[in-house]
Amino acid sequence: MNKQDYNQGISIRSKIKPGDIGSIICMHGKLYAEEYGFNLTFEAYVAGPLSQFIKNFNPAKERLWMVEKENEAVGSIAIVKFTDEQAQLRWLLLHPDVRGRGIGKKLVELAVDFARESGYSSIFLWTVNILPHAAHIYRSFGFNITEEKKSPVWGLEMIEQKYELRL
Repeated sequence: MNKQDYNQGISIRSKIKPGDIGSIICMHGKLYAEEYGFNLTFEAYVAGPLSQFIKNFNPAKERLWMVEKENEAVGSIAIVKFTDEQAQLRWLLLHPDVRGRGIGKKLVELAVDFARESGYSSIFLWTVNILPHAAHIYRSFGFNITEEKKSPVWGLEMIEQKYELRL
């Protein structure tokens, strides 16, 4: 799937274009600061792995989906190769203007389907406990929490959660 018209001028595409990586970093930095009070270290946390993802991109085992509304980035998700058997789900985010339309669920569905088709036996992701809508989506696909830890990250005290799904 390269581009899909989702609804009301929203599309999801998997062809990476110039500016996509910067858009993901910017969206994460701005939205998590505005909505949760994260500091600048969160933007760096997103930027480092995204940079490595693009430098080492393997289209047979990795994919990035961008959500666009009127040609502007409003969301993303990715499957990143962690090992030959295990994928990591990363960078799920939707701008508030496009939330509540089932797009987050569609993104996770695309990611899980791609990981399965790519031969992975499992997928994991790290998140924080203050994102109940994302957690609900993960659980609806069968992801389970396998680890929790309290951490001082991004200027706050957080409970990080590792979710895993056997494929």
